[in-house]
Amino acid sequence: MLDSYTQIGRDPNATTIRASFAATQGWEEQYRLLIQLGKQLPPLPVEWQTEDHRLHGCESHTWLLAEERGGLWHFACDSDARIVRGLIVIVLAALNRQSSAAIRSFDMAGYLADLGLDKHLSPSRSNGLNAIIQAIRERVA
Repeated sequence: MLDSYTQIGRDPNATTIRASFAATQGWEEQYRLLIQLGKQLPPLPVEWQTEDHRLHGCESHTWLLAEERGGLWHFACDSDARIVRGLIVIVLAALNRQSSAAIRSFDMAGYLADLGLDKHLSPSRSNGLNAIIQAIRERVA
């Protein structure tokens, strides 16, 4: 079911996300890129937007579903906030369609530092981003 939700993880993936952020000039361009990335995230079907799938720790309404199929994890995630949707794409680009071992070993802090996001996100957005990452890691543990 979730393996066909989105191609994020294949396109874009962590490499293409890094390249896109490297090509930006300053926070304003990065912010616009986040908004554009968020537009690539397919909307989560209403029937998946349940309290069981809701992530707590995000100020916005955010939902996450996870499914392992063929040794790879597939995630469906969405939010009602544009910037959070962009952050979801960044996370899914790195972790969607990956094995449990690859997800556990991925250097998310280094990845986010490479993008420069660690310097510009507000504390509440950082908390939300960390809640998404933590929820994914808990599901694959």
